[in-house]
Amino acid sequence: MEETPHEVRTFRTGNEEETRDLAARLSRLLVPGDVLLLAGELGTGKTCFVKGLAEGLGVQEKVLSPTFTLLREYRGRVPLYHLDAYRLKGPEDLFDLGLEEYLGGEGILAVEWGDRVRGFFKEEYLEVEISFAGETDERRIRLLPGGSSWERRLRRLDGGDP
Repeated sequence: MEETPHEVRTFRTGNEEETRDLAARLSRLLVPGDVLLLAGELGTGKTCFVKGLAEGLGVQEKVLSPTFTLLREYRGRVPLYHLDAYRLKGPEDLFDLGLEEYLGGEGILAVEWGDRVRGFFKEEYLEVEISFAGETDERRIRLLPGGSSWERRLRRLDGGDP
């Protein structure tokens, strides 16, 4: 994906609550079949972001990191499939898991460590890049659209840098 300044939306959050709130706002733009690839160092808040997505989707269950189970499923207004690709070697491992059945279906797929398996996803996706910024709990969150549908939808998300 070639980046230009108007395609990328950048946000700064000051704590976990603001990170979850941003994700909840983003969840209003989600439609069944969407894929979000979350990237960032350990401890930047990828699972926190997914918790915000789940809240926005009306999930009542406690969202946990799927590190040891690889994939967790949550029920909200649409299903949320939460995958952790940390232990995977690359995109080819997703074929072995049968992930194709989750694509283009009725739910939303959120992939932590999504940058490790980006090559698996041929359709549109949104990359969510989270990094440390300044103080302990501050984060910089960049939303990088992987396709024209995401470019249009992200224009409706308020509060990003121009």
